[in-house]
Amino acid sequence: MEDTGSLLAALGGWPGARWLRASWIAYLLVNAAHILGVSLLLGSILVLDLRLLGGLRKVPLVVIAPLHARVAAIGVGLAVVTGLWLFTVRPAEYVDNSAFLIKLALLGAALMNVTIQHVNPAYRGALAGGPLTVGVRASAAASALLWLAILVAGRWIGFA
Repeated sequence: MEDTGSLLAALGGWPGARWLRASWIAYLLVNAAHILGVSLLLGSILVLDLRLLGGLRKVPLVVIAPLHARVAAIGVGLAVVTGLWLFTVRPAEYVDNSAFLIKLALLGAALMNVTIQHVNPAYRGALAGGPLTVGVRASAAASALLWLAILVAGRWIGFA
């Protein structure tokens, strides 16, 4: 437990964390970048997931999948980097926050789902215009639900 406390104290003492605590404008901008990352992710992944679930049929997957997958990846990257940075402002408080821990668990599950999707030949085939199998649709449904649950858990952090 002492090692965890030392690590959390080190994270809280990181110059980037001290800068965010000292400057409301810095915190505002990093928080806004986090929201932008979440928006890029959700906006793109939900369109792709809805199409994989059979909606938006007029738009071929081979047309929308590459763009939406890339934008979602950029969103995840931005959200994770800024989220880690925001975490360093009050790491000990976040580690004790049940909503934060739930968000982390959901994020782990969502990233695991992404990994499973991208190694699944049926998923890759569907993105290239192949059939939408039950497994592909199930992973798309799981994706949409997990990312939306992460959004809710993130908002819950301030209230837990």
